[in-house]
Amino acid sequence: MLNCRVKKHQKTQKPLVKDEEASDVDVHLYRSMIGSLMYVTASRPDIMYLKGKPKLGLWYPRESTFDLESYSDSDYAGANLDRKSTTGGCQFLGRRLITWQCKKQTIVATSTTEAEYVAAASCCGQVLWIQNQMLDYGFNFMNTKIYIDNEATICIVKKSNISFKRIKHIAIRHHHKRLPMIKTSLQVLKIHTTEQCS
Repeated sequence: MLNCRVKKHQKTQKPLVKDEEASDVDVHLYRSMIGSLMYVTASRPDIMYLKGKPKLGLWYPRESTFDLESYSDSDYAGANLDRKSTTGGCQFLGRRLITWQCKKQTIVATSTTEAEYVAAASCCGQVLWIQNQMLDYGFNFMNTKIYIDNEATICIVKKSNISFKRIKHIAIRHHHKRLPMIKTSLQVLKIHTTEQCS
């Protein structure tokens, strides 16, 4: 009963009425627009981060290139309580930031290299997802550049110039996360720590 009472000083809302002068809405166009918006929220995770922040925005300069590139990094043992590392990563189309990650790792890494490798595996997975999404739009971004600031991690990913006896613990824990398509789909490059974007 309390919900049905209206205080005297409150103004009642005017009911919706049909605008006799306006033309009827095209039902098919309306449904198409709503469907497009629903698809955008599923295929463009970057705009979902702006939910509830009407004063924030994402800047997409028109003149920038249209190349997909990614940055991977980790904060080794950065969590004070459990000494877990944090995975960081971001993906750009040209100068347009389209996705980013910042998540505490589920394991306690025993070295900087292991923490960086876990972050790189996560980043590679995200890039492969974006590549598949962009194929739906007719864009081929195979051989995407992924920038990592840890040389040992780059060697593990590329399986070059490294003794796997010394990194057995990393191979046992994370080898199943290594992406078999990496040599054809991704290009892992070294970047200086000061130039990292993630």
